[in-house]
Amino acid sequence: MSRHIHLSGICGTAMASLAGLLQLQGHRVTGSDKAAYPPMSTLLASLGIPVAEPYAAANLDPHPDLVVIGNALSRGNPEVEMILDQRIPFTSMAALLRDEFLKGRESLVVAGTHGKTTTTSMLAWIFQVASRKDPAFEPSFLIGGVAENFGSSFQLRPTRTFIVEGDEYDTAFFDKGPKFLHYFPDAMILTHVEFDHADIYADLDAVKTAFKRLVNLVPGRGRIVAYDASPNVSECVQRAFCRVERYGFSAAADWQIRNLRQEAGVSRWNVWHDGVLWSEFAMPLAGEHNALNATAAVALAAGQGIPPPIIAEAIANFKSVKRRLEVRAVVNGISVIDDFAHHPTAIRETLRALRVVYPGARLWAVLEPRSNTLRRRVLADDLVQSLRQADRVVLAGVYQQQRIPDGERLHPEEVVDALQSSGTPAALYENADAIVAALVPQLQSGDVVAILSNGGFDEIYEKLPARLRESQ
Repeated sequence: MSRHIHLSGICGTAMASLAGLLQLQGHRVTGSDKAAYPPMSTLLASLGIPVAEPYAAANLDPHPDLVVIGNALSRGNPEVEMILDQRIPFTSMAALLRDEFLKGRESLVVAGTHGKTTTTSMLAWIFQVASRKDPAFEPSFLIGGVAENFGSSFQLRPTRTFIVEGDEYDTAFFDKGPKFLHYFPDAMILTHVEFDHADIYADLDAVKTAFKRLVNLVPGRGRIVAYDASPNVSECVQRAFCRVERYGFSAAADWQIRNLRQEAGVSRWNVWHDGVLWSEFAMPLAGEHNALNATAAVALAAGQGIPPPIIAEAIANFKSVKRRLEVRAVVNGISVIDDFAHHPTAIRETLRALRVVYPGARLWAVLEPRSNTLRRRVLADDLVQSLRQADRVVLAGVYQQQRIPDGERLHPEEVVDALQSSGTPAALYENADAIVAALVPQLQSGDVVAILSNGGFDEIYEKLPARLRESQ
């Protein structure tokens, strides 16, 4: 039965994907958000799903049959207050995904502090390629980003497999548990476990507890593919009731990466399984982290019955995910790269990968501290070490810094001072416009500018290339 379902907070990556799935199911879908920006605003526009800005009680008039409340909304939000006052039926993204799409299917969940969006996209693409020979493999999926092989972050098929990115962030203001606890995986990947989401997790132990609870939901007949070089991951899977297979570079890994190299813009490596060469892989993405992500997807897909040649074909033709090392423009020989940075470790791996792709280039890191972790000083030392991978560093002011208590807040001037003291030139500017104005005169042909933010960054991705073109 078709219903009118409204998504409050629709421009979040998972929420926009859910909106698309609901539309495919035949529902009338509307949404609202504080602000919309690509790639999800573009996706929603292409689907013809109306998005009201900003939040307002009038957005729920006439009353929808159901409201999905995003985890960015809390008490005091005008739509939340309207929902509670008028007793409009409501739920969370994760609960609705489970109830409407995961029940009766095989749930394959990709979880971890880093790498889950890319790994989920790889896994979905492997299944899609496999479906060319066996339609039963064609997957439904929900990914927290736009997978370029599909041009979408979601897909709905009548087959059994549903691949979902498992987010450890909390579910809603009325459900403070992680979203992934709603997904009841039949099999799962666990990439990394580090301290993150400092706004909702008190410390690393709290993060590990969340992942341990997810592991505890995998049935005995299931399987976990887990990174082998992280003590935190090892701790989280040690009490699993199902088979656990490890992947990584160590000789003890069940799925071992050997001979990783970069040749003519292509990453190549071998995967050995249980001490025997299993397959060779080539992929047009750089970075050790991407080889790890791919190998995790390889291992899970193999366990689901997909043959090695098909998996290798899929990996060889995997493109990427929007906002993951995405080349936004090349102007006057200057490459502008967009990357969805949210954590010091992710920043480090992004910059290391760019060193491989652009050997000898002068590498600029332009960072907006925007994620709930980067806006806090708890990982400031790690951030400094990660940014030292660049030749030049530019920081913007902390996004909505007034929402972070001063004692917890990252002070970017301290990061700049620490970088300069260690020999890395760094500067701080108030906003994107000031950064663009200061940066353009300093850039030269051959430079690579990595713009690091998990938000819109005041349209710097468009402003910088435009100013560079004007300076020609």
